[in-house]
Amino acid sequence: MVYLEGGGWCFSLENCIDRSKKGFGSSKYANGTNFVGILDSNSQLNHYFYNWNKVFIHYCDGSMFMSNIKQVDPSNNLTFRGARIYNAMMEEMLRKGMGNAHNAILSGSSADSGFFIHGEGALANITGLHFAHVIATHELGALLPRSCTSKRDPNLCLFPEYLVEDVSTPLFLVETTFDSFQIVYSFVPRSIQWGDCSFHFAQCNSTKIGIIKEFRPIFLKTLLKLDKSSSRGMFVDSCYLHAHIVRRSTWMCSPLLPIADWYFDRSSFQEIDNNASPQSCPISNP
Repeated sequence: MVYLEGGGWCFSLENCIDRSKKGFGSSKYANGTNFVGILDSNSQLNHYFYNWNKVFIHYCDGSMFMSNIKQVDPSNNLTFRGARIYNAMMEEMLRKGMGNAHNAILSGSSADSGFFIHGEGALANITGLHFAHVIATHELGALLPRSCTSKRDPNLCLFPEYLVEDVSTPLFLVETTFDSFQIVYSFVPRSIQWGDCSFHFAQCNSTKIGIIKEFRPIFLKTLLKLDKSSSRGMFVDSCYLHAHIVRRSTWMCSPLLPIADWYFDRSSFQEIDNNASPQSCPISNP
């Protein structure tokens, strides 16, 4: 079980310099991690995967492990080489025994596996510009699939709704129709002060809940455009949160059994919660 840590993207030289001084920009500042959720070794909490070998790959490059820029600017000494980090980690794990594994799962959350949508209207303008800056900063244009860039604006080809078309490996999506990160940072009008509602649904008033509800149909419209591949499973709930699989609380009450049934070919699980209202789900790890 290999887990890629999430943590957003840096989208300009200045932003990447600032990030390099923090946990998501350098291993020098990285904090320790709790192996919980899909990484938990407690058989009562993670019945199907508790005894797997597990590797947590710290996210420190800001480009989803994709960048591979050869030159280093001596004025700031920043390296944009996430792809080399990823390849080095995989090569090391293969040498240490992963090459002999009968079962393997590559998992992740947020920047490294979240289903971030392009959206519509003002949402599309914000997300489109942001991803365009990420692509330019990390020089990712040449790395994007030709099957996508030949049909549409290359800056759209970092969005999962277009990348998934080229994923032939069996894929399971764990998401929510009320992704708090996407809503707060891409969907909420800048004129509204979101405050504690960003992370605590109980702190959201009726006006903010109304805005949160508006995100759901746009998200579902995008998700349901994907072809119905028999090798693709999904578990989409209505929790107001971001990232499920490494939270002990949400892992136990939602995607564990569906992922296991899908992975071990017991069922082709594709379920979306029909609840049109956001739910306050537990978000703590303990």
